[in-house]
Amino acid sequence: MTSQTELNLAPLPALLIDAAVEAALKEDLGRAGDITSQATVPAAARAQAVLRARDDGRVAGLDLARCAFRLMDPGLQIAVVHGDGQDVRPGDVIAAVEGNARAILSGERVALNYLGHLSGIATATRALVRATEGTKAKICCTRKTTPGLRAFEKYAVRAGGGINHRFGLDDGILIKDNHIAVAGGVARAIEAAKGTVGHMVKIEVEVDTLDQLEEALKIGVDVVLLDNMTPETLAKAVALIDGRAVSEASGRVTAERVPAIAGSGVDFISAGWITHSAPCLDIGLDIDIEPGP
Repeated sequence: MTSQTELNLAPLPALLIDAAVEAALKEDLGRAGDITSQATVPAAARAQAVLRARDDGRVAGLDLARCAFRLMDPGLQIAVVHGDGQDVRPGDVIAAVEGNARAILSGERVALNYLGHLSGIATATRALVRATEGTKAKICCTRKTTPGLRAFEKYAVRAGGGINHRFGLDDGILIKDNHIAVAGGVARAIEAAKGTVGHMVKIEVEVDTLDQLEEALKIGVDVVLLDNMTPETLAKAVALIDGRAVSEASGRVTAERVPAIAGSGVDFISAGWITHSAPCLDIGLDIDIEPGP
């Protein structure tokens, strides 16, 4: 079973988690709180609940789920069975929650929204990682993330065994086709970038053809993004690069196509859909009323 240690999965800062989860709870609770639970559940009622996987997948986002319950009631007891970065099968218990029933019910949806969404991203990433086993290619994400959730979604990619591309526009220079069009060509764009940034900033350029690649390599860049190339063209591109730059493939990356893409010898494969379109992992909360005296 995969663990956080094996993935070297550092936890997210509590400050980020608390702020995001608090905002989500405020959105859900509105102006009057959980009026359904208030109307139907006695204030002192206690319950035991489990977060249970209903499908095969990989867990990510438990700290956000725990935070949702903790903010509703710091007295809730939460026990983790399968942590972030671990695989689960249908029926597996991910975590157990015990304490005030109203608090559990009121925090349930926010907890499951985060946990299901991020576990879905981790699961999608895991599928691509497994499909490239035996090659040197690493799966990475893009900036195609949900506004406000980038740090969490990129964390989920790491939980799935992938790695992160840049976090924002200020991380590094990525010269794409539109930059090239405005700048007047590959060479002009790279030269302008080299004359602007400091020595700690890497430069990556997107190329669509082998001619553009040769032009970029002649000037020199840190990374080349080989966009929407066939596996055969990618292999030619890797041979042309010959270790002079890091190679990254992108475009139409699916679980079916990724083995051939990885087989071309590229260093990295970036996929936007693993953050913007990955289906949620189906996780439910099953609750039992704690027996009375």
